[in-house]
Amino acid sequence: MNRLAGVTSPYLLQHADNPVDWWPWTPEAFEEARRRDVPVLLSVGYSACHWCHVMAHESFEDQATAALINEHFVAVKVDREERPDVDAVYMEAVQAATGQGGWPMTVFLTPDAEPFYFGTYFPPEPRHGMPSFGQILEGVRSAWADRRDEVGEVAGRIVADLAGRSLAGAMPADRRPPGPEELLGALMGLTREFDAVHGGFGGAPKFPPSMVLEFLLRHHARTGSEAALEMVQATGEAMARGGIYDQLGGGFARYAVDATWTVPHFEKMLYDNALLCRTYAHLWRSTGSDLARRIAVETADFMVRELRTEQGGFASALDADSDDGTGKHVEGAYYVWTPEQLRAVLGDEDAEFAATCFGVTEEGTFEEGASVLQLPDTEGLVDAERVASVKRRLLAARDERPRPGRDDKVVASWNGLAIAALAETGAYFGRPDLIQAATDAADLLVRVHMDWHARLHRTSRDGTPGANSGVLEDYADVAEGFLTLASVTGEGVWVEFAGLFLDTVLLQFTSEDGALYDTAADAEALIRRPQDPTDNATPSGWTAAAGALLSYAALTGSGLHRDAAERALGIVTALAGRAPRFIGWGLAVAEAALDGPREVAVVGAQGDPATVALHRAALLGTAPGAVVALGAPGADEVPLLQDRPLVDGQPAAYVCRHFTCERPTTDPEELTERLGG
Repeated sequence: MNRLAGVTSPYLLQHADNPVDWWPWTPEAFEEARRRDVPVLLSVGYSACHWCHVMAHESFEDQATAALINEHFVAVKVDREERPDVDAVYMEAVQAATGQGGWPMTVFLTPDAEPFYFGTYFPPEPRHGMPSFGQILEGVRSAWADRRDEVGEVAGRIVADLAGRSLAGAMPADRRPPGPEELLGALMGLTREFDAVHGGFGGAPKFPPSMVLEFLLRHHARTGSEAALEMVQATGEAMARGGIYDQLGGGFARYAVDATWTVPHFEKMLYDNALLCRTYAHLWRSTGSDLARRIAVETADFMVRELRTEQGGFASALDADSDDGTGKHVEGAYYVWTPEQLRAVLGDEDAEFAATCFGVTEEGTFEEGASVLQLPDTEGLVDAERVASVKRRLLAARDERPRPGRDDKVVASWNGLAIAALAETGAYFGRPDLIQAATDAADLLVRVHMDWHARLHRTSRDGTPGANSGVLEDYADVAEGFLTLASVTGEGVWVEFAGLFLDTVLLQFTSEDGALYDTAADAEALIRRPQDPTDNATPSGWTAAAGALLSYAALTGSGLHRDAAERALGIVTALAGRAPRFIGWGLAVAEAALDGPREVAVVGAQGDPATVALHRAALLGTAPGAVVALGAPGADEVPLLQDRPLVDGQPAAYVCRHFTCERPTTDPEELTERLGG
């Protein structure tokens, strides 16, 4: 029988009606495989994954395929977003064996969870040199029945290879964080990979490089490098005007399938939008760009409007596919337009204007003559009010289309990223509603995701926590979000919660030499304890922890947390020159460490106009990774505020490094100059 009906993962629930006898990842599943003496078929995906849906429809909904699976395998379905540890371990094996990876991930395991055959998507019939899924199933079944010793040898070699992999050789002997030379080397490496024509880095497919852009902004703030800023501006504008950005509803798709940002893979992920919202807000902070401001605010509004749950958290994703109006699920159907569709909504004259404005042609830029909306730079050339009117009418018409599905599970780490983005965007642009949305999400994480021992559940759904434990990125990103929220609101309780989570990082995730693991010491044991410091779609748990530890140390004066952050940054020293695109957040944290980071204590009565002005100047300072504490005189929730008196009875700001402070100032303009705003 299919055992997925009672789970909380929306992705697993999509498979609850399959004829495949799916199990969730549990010890009982492997016990069943051992009892029946059959291999385990492990299928890993996520709800917004287009090819996961394709393989499900072609194979897992097919009665004959399901019968073959049920007779000869124990089938285990895993949501990679719920169990990133399981995903990471077996994806490492897939990539080592095949040179590539992706989802759906298909792995065959022994009943001891040892992998022996790998793949990703398999078609229902042989295609483009790929065997069919049925052929794969028959081949594995035959090998298990007739060549068991060979299967065992392969599995043993793979497990031994994975166990022998270590980061020890990559870490510098002194575990020192990157210095100016390594950070300059990273900049040079990024310059070589920069696409000077279309923005971004590398070719197709092209992913939004939010963490690299944050490093470049911080590098520019510390050094004045114009090359760093130009790469951010060019990339930010290209993405904002391209098809990867939803020109009607705001928010970014996962990636562009081309090098020009024209055609996206249409799924929208919370983490991308949280990271990019913050990046554009910081770009505005550095340059005053109206475009950056608009994109930051629209992306924040998208997250609140489309992803916020009834409990106050933020859902994981919107699907790429939706009903095209005929009952067929098609990628991008919700977002693309033909000239005929424009005319039906706008009439001939405005449709012609909209087609020119948004790049809609008869030939189309997508499939079947449809176009992805883009917005070339037409400022001063077209009527802005007319553009706004057209956008409103098209958005209203699009709202009548069948909507993409939403994965409404709440992931702790991604909500931490959203909290940081919404808090800062709300503070920068006078949007208290966004700050409140960030606060509500933080409340949910404390209420639902945190237990009495300050341990985190990774996910929740409908206010019910999932059974899966938090991984390193959950503790680190939630701490980052809470520290940012404290800087914006002046509520020191968020610093206290962040400290609890970072203590868990030190106790459960950190080795004696300062290296970090993705899973806790007391987590379920897998064939390998995952450990990956490189940034991918989100900051790695390793670099996110380094950043949160550094900020917490700056607010509290904790040498323990500062030392842990610096040891963790040793891996960035090793990777800065070799792979800067894949350690962007680590490089950004290293910039903060090199700058101090600056510690700003703003002392005064909250709501006092003079306090508000100083606080705003502090938040808008561009000093890399600067931390801000706000409190009334005598406040002691945050150590940085202790013993900071008013100056001549006036609110004051203290700018410090390592708790050694310059003379206080009561002048917001002087504070801005000190912080590089």
